[in-house]
Amino acid sequence: MGSEAIGAIGLGLLLVLMILRVPVALTMLIVGVVGFAQIISWDAAVAQLKTVPVEVLSNYSFSAVPMFILMGVLQAHSGMAGKLFDSTRIICGGWKGGLAIAAVGSCGIFSAISGSSLATASTMTRVALPEMERYGYNRGLATGALAAGGTLGIMIPPSIALLIYAILTEQSVGDMFMAGLIPGLLGLVMYSLTITVVMYLRPSLAVAGEPTPWKEKFLCLTGLVPFFGVFMVMILGIYFGAFTPTEGASVGAFATLIYALVKGMRGMQLWASVQETLALSAVVFFMLVGAETLGYFISVSRISFSITDVLYGMDLTPIVVVLCILALYFVLGMFMDSIAMLVITVPVVYPIIQAMGIDPVWFGILTVLTVELGLMTPPVGMNVFVIK
Repeated sequence: MGSEAIGAIGLGLLLVLMILRVPVALTMLIVGVVGFAQIISWDAAVAQLKTVPVEVLSNYSFSAVPMFILMGVLQAHSGMAGKLFDSTRIICGGWKGGLAIAAVGSCGIFSAISGSSLATASTMTRVALPEMERYGYNRGLATGALAAGGTLGIMIPPSIALLIYAILTEQSVGDMFMAGLIPGLLGLVMYSLTITVVMYLRPSLAVAGEPTPWKEKFLCLTGLVPFFGVFMVMILGIYFGAFTPTEGASVGAFATLIYALVKGMRGMQLWASVQETLALSAVVFFMLVGAETLGYFISVSRISFSITDVLYGMDLTPIVVVLCILALYFVLGMFMDSIAMLVITVPVVYPIIQAMGIDPVWFGILTVLTVELGLMTPPVGMNVFVIK
């Protein structure tokens, strides 16, 4: 049996195991090791299984992942997310649908530090949903705003999804972050405008909150200073070369920790934050080990080159190929977490994108935008599932 056929069977087995709800990391590891063994040898597969975890864990760039996770977890455990929503609520709460707009704005600001869509959606739901229900907001509007706002977590830098894509494709992390900033902010603005239009068309879905004096609105801006401070230090430091993205993640985590301690974070809360960070980081690194193993298998099977040859034979333009790949991401986004989706698919689709001469940074931003839509699309929609 040829290596291409083994590669095709491996991808089919990957899909079957995911349908059977085998953990994604374990699925990639099984398919990668067995497939590599069938093409090369079992001795080589076992040797690879020994070295890949060391390669992943010793990769300096990957050390940014637990730092970004720690920033989001510290915010959730220290009450910073609640103070963030209180500030945006005071600014927007007097408008029709203002609490929903405040929720989207809070998600955008929170995601600028947490870097995770699911973490943003789950944290802000605990903070904002009870307040919107107290004011009689339609539940569909309230949860829809939170699900949409939560997707900003994988686009507005620093984003764990953009970081992992950059590392897997060997692109500049700084370039990916800068490329994601404007689309992320545009998404925040457009979600807010959508809520405004919905309020105009269906005013019964929400009520206007109590108006707040302008003086109080200006004073509450101080509650946003820590978030913008950490965000600007990281982004400007990375952009101007003061430090690498990995160092920027450490700076951001340290600044968030200092602020949390100053605001009264206790030892038990800190320990709970560390435990949660370790657990989430272990899950991410396990998936990265699986993705690296799967990537070696796909490389030796040459299945990506075979797919590229087929596409060339069909005389498809690069834009049609991109649209087909994005359609795949949209469907996968309905059922899978963004990070799992990227680590599974990028080793397969990236060689195709390279062969087509498509800019990988541009494609990466399009990919993450499409994943955003999938995260809030039925029948599952991971953000919708988390909010529920």
